[in-house]
Amino acid sequence: MGWLWAIIVGFVLGLLAKAIIPGKQHSPLWLVTIFGILGAIAGNAIARAFGVEETPGIDWSRHIFQLIAAIVIVAVGDMLYMATLGKRRRERA
Repeated sequence: MGWLWAIIVGFVLGLLAKAIIPGKQHSPLWLVTIFGILGAIAGNAIARAFGVEETPGIDWSRHIFQLIAAIVIVAVGDMLYMATLGKRRRERA
């Protein structure tokens, strides 16, 4: 059941990150979900590095770290996706 929550959290984080980033992102939804999962993992690691441990209830500080990491990963991942997509289009022409 843990993998299902990872997909759900990754999906939500990816969509939030995509909504926060200005401009249009061209990454498909499945890739944004993967970027969101990676953002959640990276955000948890960063939160632990800052000393944020699990707390009862909603842990807002850890969620903020996850969202910031997801924003960075979605932005960089979208740039890489567009760069590789552009190379493929140039090779076809």
